[in-house]
Amino acid sequence: MDNIDHLTEMYQLVTDTLKTVYDPEIPVNIYELGLIYDVGVDDEDQVHIKMTLTAPSCPIAEGIIAEVQEKLENIPGIKKADVELVFDPPWDISKATEAARLELGMM
Repeated sequence: MDNIDHLTEMYQLVTDTLKTVYDPEIPVNIYELGLIYDVGVDDEDQVHIKMTLTAPSCPIAEGIIAEVQEKLENIPGIKKADVELVFDPPWDISKATEAARLELGMM
């Protein structure tokens, strides 16, 4: 397997894993909700995620970030996961997928 195929496979594993993390107050995963702004996998199988929350004052922020990092670091082959919390640009419902907006009744 060449390096591009390997990185593509790792990227897919990462995005699939992100789709298993939910905000406990919203029945949509954080990936479909549009909270993931950037996913990077480097040649050393280290992952860097840029993500946001629905609101800067989210009371469960630390728990979600810890869950993301733990799940990513449990992917076979991933050596390290770095999760960066950002609020620029601010999240709004337009960042969610059509399926997520439909699930939330916002279509």
